Amino acid sequence: MLLRTRHLRGLARRLTRRFVAYGGTSSWRTDCVLLTGALAVTVAGCTFTLPVHEKTVVSTPVAAINSLTLDEYRNAVAKRIVERNPSYVLHGKPQAMLRSLVVVSFTVDANGHVVESKIYRTNGDDETESTALATLRRAAPLPQPPGKLLNGRGQLELFEDWLFNDDGKFQLRELASPQAETFN
Repeated sequence: MLLRTRHLRGLARRLTRRFVAYGGTSSWRTDCVLLTGALAVTVAGCTFTLPVHEKTVVSTPVAAINSLTLDEYRNAVAKRIVERNPSYVLHGKPQAMLRSLVVVSFTVDANGHVVESKIYRTNGDDETESTALATLRRAAPLPQPPGKLLNGRGQLELFEDWLFNDDGKFQLRELASPQAETFN
């Protein structure tokens, strides 16, 4: 291949010199045709071998298979939290401008026990943060998660959003009503 490349470079140099010497006459056109033919022969001599791949099996991602089950489990957890904390639950639409949005990250074991819980995101309202964590603890044990959702340690990490109105009552994002559109 290296020899062919050197040969083509030399041929191109010679053609350039002839072009200058002939001033663009028909002899130069003949050389261009010869160069094109040489290039075609060179390329035809090259062989391209495409790699042979085994038949590719397209598998559906685990997340897509488990999404319906995960959604159902998240819904069951949200219902449990609401059932165990009725005095804190907001009925109706959340106000247009929420007091706070608290995102809690929590880990559930195979028996539904909350192994770990922490504030993932918040606006810094300490009262709503402690209410969110307390209502999660009161709801324990949570429903047992489906086995296929558990990680290698037999646990499942979830996130849930607590939407707080000014009066300190909340709705969970999983079960929330549409938010009000106007300020009252």
